[in-house]
Amino acid sequence: MSCRRWLLADQLGPHFLDDSDQPVLLIEARELFRRRPMHRQKAHLILSALRHRAAELGDRALLLRTGTFREAFDQLAEPVEVCHPHSRAAMRFARSVPGLAVLPARGFITSPADFAAWAEQQRGPLRLDDFHRHALRRHEVLSAPAESASTQRPPRSTDATRPVPPPPPVVEDEIDAQVRHDLDRWAADGVRFVGRNGPRRFPATNTEAQARLAHFLRHRLPEYDRYAEVMSAHDPLLAHSGLSSSFNLGLLDPRPAVRAAEQAWHDRLAPRAAVESFIRGLLGWREFLWQLYWYVEPRSPGDGWPAATEPMPQWFAELDADAVEARCLADVLATVRDTAFTHHVPRLLVLGNYALQRGWRPAELVDWFQRSFVDGADWVMNATVLGMSHHAESPPVETRPYAVDGTYIDEISDYCVGCRYSPERALGDLACPYTGGFEVFLHRNRARLVDDPRLAAELACRNEPEHRDAVLAQEEKRGSTAP
Repeated sequence: MSCRRWLLADQLGPHFLDDSDQPVLLIEARELFRRRPMHRQKAHLILSALRHRAAELGDRALLLRTGTFREAFDQLAEPVEVCHPHSRAAMRFARSVPGLAVLPARGFITSPADFAAWAEQQRGPLRLDDFHRHALRRHEVLSAPAESASTQRPPRSTDATRPVPPPPPVVEDEIDAQVRHDLDRWAADGVRFVGRNGPRRFPATNTEAQARLAHFLRHRLPEYDRYAEVMSAHDPLLAHSGLSSSFNLGLLDPRPAVRAAEQAWHDRLAPRAAVESFIRGLLGWREFLWQLYWYVEPRSPGDGWPAATEPMPQWFAELDADAVEARCLADVLATVRDTAFTHHVPRLLVLGNYALQRGWRPAELVDWFQRSFVDGADWVMNATVLGMSHHAESPPVETRPYAVDGTYIDEISDYCVGCRYSPERALGDLACPYTGGFEVFLHRNRARLVDDPRLAAELACRNEPEHRDAVLAQEEKRGSTAP
């Protein structure tokens, strides 16, 4: 009989098992939810996915519900193995359990050895673009010519009126009902959650995730290059798949998803530009983040950051969108409150950008993103928030701050229409908090921005002493209060 395989809550797809007879261990550890406030809908999705997987496996699955993972292993007297965990904390625990065998990682396309070999050949900082080109060649993706030239696309647009059929609905069942009952009971016992309760919106099974992926490939992928970098108050998803939680829970295997997108190009269902953009996120960015998490030694929080020492304010931490008047921030924060999700542009340019401008502590922002988003994972948020949003100065990796003003947000979204603030103004009652905040960020970090041509040029345009002092005084008075 084969060794029992422990499936972590982010290893729930069929590609994490080797055969149809292998016995499985699943653990619900309440410490995961009690340790720090998690979004209610994220907690629901994790429990629902675990319990649905146990139901699918039937008698093969042993589902233990304990206070801690250690308590679960104290009940076991048989050999257990686990695929490489997806966080350093989980790996430390796995290595501390006597007799627990740790297998190579699954759920990613590039092997650690391949990434290390590539990284050691780089003569400068590790760059996403360089790695993505390497991954395309290494895995022979988009290498063969298609049957026809890609369709030319019009310029990027913020028009979100194109009708798209809704994705296959998630239908809650008795498992979800029990999860909701248990979470209510936990809340009554003192387990804290953030965000609003609501119907499950994201897949909890491989079948649900495959249906969503098929819908995306057919209906949203053809427009992905056109809408991937824009935001809309009318459609928070636009052309995005909304499948990041399915990949991060291990419900979907990225390798066949990349091939399916490539096939959509060959079948003339989507232009090459759209397919390239989607594959860049899955084969390029996702793989790059995962490999960096394990390849680059973690840095001590606070080392080398731009001036970022302010605590995260309560209104932001508690997703209090009603306290905010700035339309973009209010809408995005409300979307997180109500759904535990937004796509990557609002995360970086509305949420992360505002935190960067206000000098909030990066470690607190990382923790907030992990707890507040259904796809929040340690290996994703550390690199994304610290390296991109907050510009970690980690010498082996090229990073840049995602800092922009209100005029850029106006350019890529429809948020500024109807907002009480004017994106062009940095001073006065109508001054956009992003525009004033951007100027403060530039002045506060001027010594660190000399090597960034874009931001150095922005700083040079805003260096008139009287204007600078007025903006600094105005934004110091605003501080971290809800704008």
